[in-house]
Amino acid sequence: MTAKNKMILSAALMHGLGHQPGAWRVRKGPSSDYVSPDMYAAIARKAEAGKLHVLFLAEQITNQEVGAQRPCGAMDTAAVLSYMAAVTSRIGLVGTASTTYNQPYDIARRFATVDHLSKGRVGWNAVTTAHAVAAQMFGTGTHPEAPERYSRADEFLDVVIKLWESWEPDALVDDKQNNKFADPAKIHTIDHSGENFSVRGPLPFMRSRQGRPLIFHAGSSPAGRDQAARFADVVFTAQHTVDGAKEFRTDVRRRAETHGRHPDSIKVLPGMNVILGETVDEAKRKKLALDNALTLEQLLGAMSRRTGIKVGILRDHLDRPFPIDELPSDEELKNGVGWRKSVIDLVVAENLTVREALTRAPSAHHHIVGTAAMVADAMEERLAAKAADGFTMMVDVLPDGVDDIVDLLVPELQRRGLFHTEYSHRYLRDMLGLESGAAQAKREYARA
Repeated sequence: MTAKNKMILSAALMHGLGHQPGAWRVRKGPSSDYVSPDMYAAIARKAEAGKLHVLFLAEQITNQEVGAQRPCGAMDTAAVLSYMAAVTSRIGLVGTASTTYNQPYDIARRFATVDHLSKGRVGWNAVTTAHAVAAQMFGTGTHPEAPERYSRADEFLDVVIKLWESWEPDALVDDKQNNKFADPAKIHTIDHSGENFSVRGPLPFMRSRQGRPLIFHAGSSPAGRDQAARFADVVFTAQHTVDGAKEFRTDVRRRAETHGRHPDSIKVLPGMNVILGETVDEAKRKKLALDNALTLEQLLGAMSRRTGIKVGILRDHLDRPFPIDELPSDEELKNGVGWRKSVIDLVVAENLTVREALTRAPSAHHHIVGTAAMVADAMEERLAAKAADGFTMMVDVLPDGVDDIVDLLVPELQRRGLFHTEYSHRYLRDMLGLESGAAQAKREYARA
C-alpha cells in the first residue's frame, strides 16, 4: 500500500457502552457512563491522539428492542457530536439519524450546523430504521415496509443534498461598506415537491468549510447497495469473509459507475469486531468474560433475530451443523438481509455448529480475538484483495476498547506503513481522499 493510499480507520461507538452486548457488565465504571459527557470527551480526545480518521456514533431511537437488559446508544447523535467537536480539532465525527423518523429540512440544518461548529469534520449516517417499535415512539402508526422506507429515503437524501447546496460557494459577500451581506442571486430555493416531501428551502446559512457534510450509509441489501451507490461517500458494511467483502465493494463501485459516479468517489469500510490483547491469552480472557456476561438464551435470541431461525431450532442444533435449511426467505426476514448473509457466509465456509457460530459470529462483523499483529494481518489480507478501503472498528467495550485500538493496533499499522502518522488535511472529505469540497467553500472562509 502506497503512502498516498493508506487505509481509513473509523471507530464505531455502539450500544451505549460497547459493541459487545455484555460490555456493561465487564467494564470498569458505572453503567450510567453511557450518558456521561466525560466519557464521550475522553473517547474523542484519545481517538484523535491516535490519529483515527472518524468516530462513528450509532443511534438507537428507542430501547424497546432490549428493554431494561442493557444500555443502548439512544442519545441524539448530533448533540453528542457537537460536544465532541468542542474538545477536538482534527478527527472526523459521524452520527446516525433516521430517514424514516425525521424530516429532511431538520436533518440538513442539524448536521450542517455541527459541520460548521466542527469546522468541516462531520458526516451523517443515513439509515431507514429497521425496528418496527420506533413507530410506537413517534406515533406514526404502522412501521413502513422496506420498499416504502427505501423509497422515502431516496427522496429524503435528494432533498437534504439540495438543501446543503442551496447556497452557492461564494454567496456570502460580506461587503459591509456597501451594505451587502450576501448575493441573493446565489441563494436558491429548492422548490422540491415529491411523493413524501414538499420543501421550499433554502437553508438559513451558508455552506460549511468542506462544502457539505459527508453521507455515510450501511445498506447491504440490493436496494441498500443501490441507494449507497447513488448518494453515499462512505459505506459501512458487515462481511465475515474476504470473498463477501470483495464482492460487496466491487458491486457498490460498479453500481456507483452506473449512476455516473467515479468508483473512487465512494469508500467502503467493513466492520471489524475485534477484541485486542497484548498477548493472545489476554485477548481470549477478555473474550471469555464478555461471552460469560450473557446467558445462552440471550446469545440464542440474538442469533435468532439476526438469522430469522427460531430459538428452539437453534437450541436443538447447538452441537450439530447450523440449520441452514431453516432460514426464512429474505422476504420473510424483511430486515437485515445483508447482515444475515455475512453470518451465513461464515457458517457455510467453516461448516459451523450453532455453538461455534455463537462464538465465531457474535455479530454480523468479521470477528478477531488476538493481538494487534493478528488484526493487522487480517486487514492486510483484505486490503490486498481489494475488499476494503479501510475498516470500521466495532469497539467492544467503551472506553477501554478505544484505548486498545490507539495503544496497540495503531502503532502496529503505522509500523507496517498501512496507516498515517499525522492528519494530512483539515476537512473530513479531503482526509478520506474524497472529491474535495473545501475548494468550493474557499472564498467565504478565506479570512476565517
